[in-house]
Amino acid sequence: MCLAVPGKVLTISGDEPLTRVGKVNFGGIIKDVNFAYVPEAQVGDYVIVHVGFALNTVDEAEANLVFDYLREMGELADLEEMAEGRAETQEARDQRAEHLTAPIGIAAGG
Repeated sequence: MCLAVPGKVLTISGDEPLTRVGKVNFGGIIKDVNFAYVPEAQVGDYVIVHVGFALNTVDEAEANLVFDYLREMGELADLEEMAEGRAETQEARDQRAEHLTAPIGIAAGG
């Protein structure tokens, strides 16, 4: 399932509308976001973001309402765990996957 998630704009840089980028806070996780679709966005605004692009601005009350709905659906668990530093890193997942898929050595006996 694809989700567009609200976040608070922390920084914006760039003067060209198509190359404006900045940092957005998603409940403690800071991500780089492209603001090409929302030239009106300002620092302090809330934006709805999907795959790294801010799609539209929303007010704080609406952003909090979306977070409440996502929390009820259980869709915020990973984000909240990451914000609290409990999420498994990609490196740890890769290592676990390598361990689970590694061939089992069979000793030749005789």
